[in-house]
Amino acid sequence: MSDNPGDDPNLKPLGESLSAAAKKSGFGAVTPGEAPTSGALLAAMGGIRGLVESILPGLAFLVIYTITQQLVPSVVAPVAIAVVFVIVRAVQRTPWTSALAGVIGVALSAGFALITGRAEDNFVLGFLINGAFLVALLVSLAVRWPLIGVIVSLIRSEGSAWRDDKAKFRVALIGTILWCGLFAVRLGVELPLFFAGNVAALATLKLILGIPLYAAMLWVTWLLVRTVYARPERD
Repeated sequence: MSDNPGDDPNLKPLGESLSAAAKKSGFGAVTPGEAPTSGALLAAMGGIRGLVESILPGLAFLVIYTITQQLVPSVVAPVAIAVVFVIVRAVQRTPWTSALAGVIGVALSAGFALITGRAEDNFVLGFLINGAFLVALLVSLAVRWPLIGVIVSLIRSEGSAWRDDKAKFRVALIGTILWCGLFAVRLGVELPLFFAGNVAALATLKLILGIPLYAAMLWVTWLLVRTVYARPERD
C-alpha cells in the first residue's frame, strides 16, 4: 500500500476536481513559477466585468444609504443590480455562475438586514465568510498543511512533494500567514464599526479592504511562490 494518499485510485476523482477548482481560482491565473503580470491580476479579478460586478453592489449600498439613511432601498438596489448582471451574462451566453453566486450572497445579506431592520446586519454574512476563511487557514497551519501550499500543489498537480521541500514549505507557511492577516485585518477593522452602528464607515472600509487588499495580497503571494518554483527542480 502506498504512503501517498494521492496514489489511492478512489481519491483521484476528488483530487482532479479540487485541482480543476484551484486552477479556476485567482491563484490559477498565474502558473506558479511564472512572472505575474497586470493582465493576469486583472484576470484573477474576473476582468473588468468581474471588478464591476464585485464593486458596484457594495458601492450602491454606500451611496444610497449615505443619501437616504433608509434600509430598504439601500439593500434592495444592490440585489437588483446583481440580478441585472446575471441576466446580461445569460443573454450574452457568457459564464454566469460567479454572477449568480454574487446574487445569492447579496440577497442573503439584504434579507438578514430586512428581517432585523438593522442596516449594519447587511454585513453579517461577510463577517461569517471572512471568519470561516480565517479559521480554515489557521487550522491548515496547525496541522502543518499550509493552505497556500495545498492550493499551489493542486494547480501544479504535484501531490504532497512540496511538504518535503523546506523552501516551498516555508513559502507556503509565510503565504498562509499573510492571508490569515488579510482576513484578520478585515474583521479587526470592520467589527468595531459594526458594533458601533457606523454603517457608512463600515460600507466604505468594506470596499477598501475588499478587492484592493485582495489584489495586493494575491500579487504578493504570486511573487513569494515564484521564488521557489522559478528555480530549477532538484534531481
